[in-house]
Parts: sequence; C-alpha cells; structure tokens
Amino acid sequence: MSNYQDSYPSEPLLRSGDQVRKSAGELLSLEYFEAEPDSMATQAFSQHHILINLKDEPHRLENWRGGQHRDFTFSKHDIVVTPAGLESGWRWHARSKCIVVTLEPGKLETFTQSELGRLLTDQQLLDLPHFKDEDIANAAVMLLDALQLEGSSSDVMFESLARVFLVKLVNKYGDDRSDDITYSDKFTAKHYKRVLDFVANHFGDSIQIDDLARDIGMSSSHFSRLFKQVIGDTPYQFLMRYRVERAAEMIANTKKPLFDIALSCGFSDQAHLTRIFKQFNDATPKLWRKQNAL
Repeated sequence: MSNYQDSYPSEPLLRSGDQVRKSAGELLSLEYFEAEPDSMATQAFSQHHILINLKDEPHRLENWRGGQHRDFTFSKHDIVVTPAGLESGWRWHARSKCIVVTLEPGKLETFTQSELGRLLTDQQLLDLPHFKDEDIANAAVMLLDALQLEGSSSDVMFESLARVFLVKLVNKYGDDRSDDITYSDKFTAKHYKRVLDFVANHFGDSIQIDDLARDIGMSSSHFSRLFKQVIGDTPYQFLMRYRVERAAEMIANTKKPLFDIALSCGFSDQAHLTRIFKQFNDATPKLWRKQNAL
C-alpha cells in the first residue's frame, strides 16, 4: 500500500516532516492544506489518517470509505478518521482548509503500549469515522502553530504537543479507559499551552514546579503526575530541555560568553549549563558552538 502523502492532489502549505527533527516526527506527521475543490481517488493506505476541518463555513464533502459512499456537510472542527488498510476516497466541493495527521500503525501501537499501557484497535477506528471533538481539534491547531514558530522552539513544542494529541486520540478510541487514562483527560492542550507560555516567558528566572502548577490552577503533585503522563517528561525535565534549546540557539547564533548565556537561560553558572547541555545534546556548549556557529 502507498503512503497517504503520495496521493495529495496539491502540495501542503506546511508539512511537519520538512521542519521537525526525527524524534518528534516519529510520533506523527502533519500537513496543512488550503486547496481548491478537487478529489482523491479511492485507495487503501499504509497509515491511519485523520482529517480535521478548520474552515469556518460548513461545506459539502463526499467520502468513499470501505465501499460506502457518504455525502455530508463538513463543519468546523469535524474530524474524519480512516484506519490503515481501509479503502478511502474524497471529493470536496469548496476550497478546503484542513489539517491532515497521519500515523504509522506500528509506531502508534508502540507508543500506546509502552507509554500509556493501552491498545488502539483498528475496529474502534472503523466504528466512528466522523465526529466532532473541540479538544482534539484544538490540539491539532496547536501542532500547526508550533510548525510556524522559528528556531528550535518549534521542535520542543511540536514533540510535546504530538504527545498531547496522541493521548487524547487514545482516550477517544482505547480498548478500555482505566482511572489513569481518564485522569489525563483533565490535562488539556490548553493547559499545556499555558505551561509552555509560562516557561517561554520566564525560562531565565528561577521557576519552581509550584509556579507552573499554580498558574493552571492545580496542586503540584496532581500537575506533575498529569504532565508526566501526557507529555512524557517530568515538568523539571521539560523545563531543562526548553532552557537547553534556548541556550543552543544563543550559542550557535551569538558570540555571547557561555557564562552569560548560562545565566540568561536560568542556569546557576557555566558548569551547570555544561552538565545539563551534555545530557540533551551529547556535546559540550563549546563543541556545539564550534559545530553550529553561523
């Protein structure tokens, strides 16, 4: 079977594979389209694909899915899911404005089993082809926003939001919903965006986990548990990763002394920066500057 991306009748305006490092791109890929009325031939693909409508005005959409023809009105934040291996074709009758997320089944299975302890079955994807979900749609829009950021902050945000998106998808389709998974429903994409904004605005300051939890109205322990479950990193690891990304940009793009960069990125001194930097990049700041300086 072919890849879904090989069949697009037009080029996407934005594509995650062109911008995001492999660590984030392994979880999912995202394309954004604004395309004139057109069609895609019916065929089966090796990936799951998820179509998320961003167009404000409802418009007519036809979908040939598993031998059935569906002719319906596509409204903003409507979502259509097609699992891998199921024949699907499209015709849209107005200029589109949509996000297409594609997921590799094997990688999705590994993610849900190893990180969430859940299974995402093809049968459940088949059972609910078309639904409206504001939270999943908002998570996809935030993924799109992350691609439009400049610098390495795009990678950090995209990778974390990819995890948010996948957790929410698994919550929607998982075989069973234990208390642990239901718990993560309470940490939304908007919560994550608020945390990210707080870190982006204060990463050079002294930030405590209590500060992040208080900003989104949670207790520290509750916030830490949900954040780790959804994002994959602890809040502390996420903060350190963000600081290192900012430091890496400054090291490569400026001649600012490493000691000053360390302080401006929230590290206690240059030795602290070097120790944490090596954990994330397998290189010292000095070597990073030598290899990446413009």
